[in-house]
Amino acid sequence: MTQRTVFLLAHTGRQAAVRSAELVVQGLLAHGIGVRALAEEAEDLPLPDQVERVKKPQRGDASTALDPGAGSELLDGCELLIVLGGDGTLLRGAEFARASGVPMLGVNLGRVGFLAEAERDDLDQVVGRVVARAYEVEERMTLDVLVRADAGTGHVVHTDWALNEATVEKAARERMVEVVTEVDGRPVSAFGCDGVVCATPTGSTAYAFSAGGPVVWPEVEALLMVPISAHALFAKALVTAPDSVLAVEVRRHTGHGVLWCDGRRSTELPPGARVEVRRGAVPVRLARLHRAPFTDRLVAKFALPVAGWRGAPH
Repeated sequence: MTQRTVFLLAHTGRQAAVRSAELVVQGLLAHGIGVRALAEEAEDLPLPDQVERVKKPQRGDASTALDPGAGSELLDGCELLIVLGGDGTLLRGAEFARASGVPMLGVNLGRVGFLAEAERDDLDQVVGRVVARAYEVEERMTLDVLVRADAGTGHVVHTDWALNEATVEKAARERMVEVVTEVDGRPVSAFGCDGVVCATPTGSTAYAFSAGGPVVWPEVEALLMVPISAHALFAKALVTAPDSVLAVEVRRHTGHGVLWCDGRRSTELPPGARVEVRRGAVPVRLARLHRAPFTDRLVAKFALPVAGWRGAPH
């Protein structure tokens, strides 16, 4: 019988992640489940020799982002990706999960961790559920992002993706970026701003939330467009259909902008550049241990005050 294998990704700069990784690995190996990890991370983790070590292909631009397609090779034969860390580590894990199609199970060692399914104190339960295959898998919508050098020529100069959001931002702190926003091929508004967030429901509790956008339940299929500090009378967040195409054009007379995808990958936007955002063709698969309502997760993550609630009448 083929041995079961789990891929482990951890934030090695956190002592809590180092200790957690040690406990998870010990638990999995004790039940005959193989563990694979990145060679560069294994050097900073107290991992036994039984752990398989693999090297991540290097990008030519020295970026920390995962090279497209590399996750598929690194996680070949793995049934699950366990990620230990905060929001940044979980988004890094999402790159591996999307590239490989392997479900990601996040353990939150940070502050909020909306993508995480478990907390630091749940490690024994995590190992037990993995061993018993007692988890469900759900798919989360992603974004496909396309950048045209000039809205008039249509020449594509960059493509990317995001799980949470794609954000057009100003490049210089001392001045706003002038943009024109568009939905489904029709202009909506033009204004100066710090930026515009295009987000998924999963990303509605991240940057879009900080910019004043609505919280959207992950079961809802929709795209969000949220202006950041816009100098305009109409600068409300928009919630559009999931098959809509959102666009943000950087006006020619303004300075350069910058595109950020999930706060991890960036590219410069020259004046006149056009960013198009649509529903991603490839989702990210998340492993779920609990079927608790999203409302409960929202209350717990944001520590919302619910004292005095008596519940619906029976």
